[in-house]
Formats: sequence, C-alpha cells, structure tokens
Amino acid sequence: MNATSPAGALLLCRAEPEAVRPVATLLRERMLLAPAGDVWSVLVPEGKPWRGAGSDGGPGSGAGSDGGPGFRVADVMEPVDRVVSGWATALAVGSTWPVLALWWDGDRAGYTLAAGFRRPVGYVWLADGTPAGEDEAMRTFAERLGLDPVLDGQALEGLTRPDPDADARIRLRGLLAVLTRIGLILPPGLDPDTPGDRLYAAADGRPEAEPVAWTGWRGAVRAELDAVESSRLGPWMRGPRARMLAGAQLAAGLPLVLRGIRRHGGGWALAGALLVAHGALGLAYDRIRGAGETADGRERLRG
Repeated sequence: MNATSPAGALLLCRAEPEAVRPVATLLRERMLLAPAGDVWSVLVPEGKPWRGAGSDGGPGSGAGSDGGPGFRVADVMEPVDRVVSGWATALAVGSTWPVLALWWDGDRAGYTLAAGFRRPVGYVWLADGTPAGEDEAMRTFAERLGLDPVLDGQALEGLTRPDPDADARIRLRGLLAVLTRIGLILPPGLDPDTPGDRLYAAADGRPEAEPVAWTGWRGAVRAELDAVESSRLGPWMRGPRARMLAGAQLAAGLPLVLRGIRRHGGGWALAGALLVAHGALGLAYDRIRGAGETADGRERLRG
C-alpha cells in the first residue's frame, strides 16, 4: 500500500442478499450487491463520496443535504472511514445482522463493525502495518461475530502486534482469512487495496451481482416494511401467525370494551379499545400487503 493508492471500501453483511437488498436501498447510494460465501453478502459502492489519502475530513457528519448518509456536506467530502462507518451503522440499525465495513486509503486501512444499536467497534492500521487501534476492540469484534475465542482469538491478536513484514493490505487480508472460518468468501477481484472504481468493475462483471439504487420514498417505505418482515418479527406481521395474533387481540379486546361500558370502567374500555385497534390494524396490514403483492405480480405478468 503506497501513498498514492486510491481509497476504496467494501460493506460485508452477514445475511443473504435477499435480506440485505431492502435495507441497502435506504442508503440512497448506487451499489452492487453480491453473495459472498455462506450467509454473507457484499455491497460495493459505485462512486467514491470520500476524500483521498491524508484527509482529516474536516467538519460534518457524512450526511447529505437530502438526508442520505455518505453524501456531500457543503461540497466537502468526508474521509473514507467516516463515510463507510456511517453506512455500516445505518444498515445494522435497520436489520438484525451485523455489518462489517472494510476501508483503505494511502495512509491507513481498517474496519468498523456495526451490530444493531450497540456502539460500533473498529481497528486501524497505518500504511506500513503499524497497529493503531485498541486490543479490546479486536476482542469485541470476535465476540460479536461469534468467532472461536481461542483459535480465532489468537489469529486476531496477531494482527494487533508489530510485524515489519505485514503492511496494512496484508493485515486486512489476515482479517478476511479469519472470517472465512465463519463462511465469508469474497468474489474474485474484491481485494483490499484495490481502487474503488476497479472494485465496482470487478463486481459488475460477476453474473450474480445486482444493482441496488434509491427508488423514491414509496419504494423506501416498502423496502423498510420488507426488511421488518424478513426479520424475526416478520411472522407476527404477516401470514398465519399475524392473523392468529390479530384475531386473538380482537377476541380479547371486544369483551373488555363491553365490560368497561357496562361497569363504567374507563380503564377496561381503553384497554379493550387498544386491543381491538391493534387486531384490526394487523388484519388490515396483512390484507393490504397481500393485495399489493398480487397487483405487483399482475403488472410483471403484463410486462
């Protein structure tokens, strides 16, 4: 890795592309999405909305004037690590799986791991491979990804020790080698220290890669609903379980409303009304979403 190496980044999601796609559209960035091994996906940004090597980023949070993370702030670009860390955090908050951002420029390289609402952790190496992070961050990294505390822990600990023969590029490859033990396999051409435009070209040449782009607020709302439905809450929002839950809420709420009316008990009536409202909304949501998918299917057939 040398002082003139262009900046580059990858977003690794521990989920299948089908689960990543709806959440990734909310970033409002043009990216390519591809599978990356067993229950892993990779997102490759098309552009490079960040400064090159040696930049301190200046003021700004990385959010654009239109609210999209990683966009320009008063025409000032953020450093690559700050941009992709923001993307990783946004993806993780809107999902149930962790997101690992790998980044590099001419001066440094590193990663940020985001998982849910927990504080992201990261580690940095200088271009010559000198560790510039905290050992505790690496241990937290292993814990959150469910890595073996002995074998994988020793390999990760080695990345935090001085090694004159390992530059930042080798450090990142060592990190990826550890992750292969939990199913991560990057597609060919997506290697650390590769310029961002070459990364995108390499991903674009893969037949399994697909574009991910902003589709407007209507598409964003639908994508968010899809993301929630694909999570652990999904079975309770749509389908037999959701209808059963809604029916149970209606069955429990109606008697409470009647009891409150008969006994002039405002608390009973309010509790029953809330249950009835939740049940009715649940049934309506299931029906509306089902009707929307049926209409979309008909439009695709006509097309």
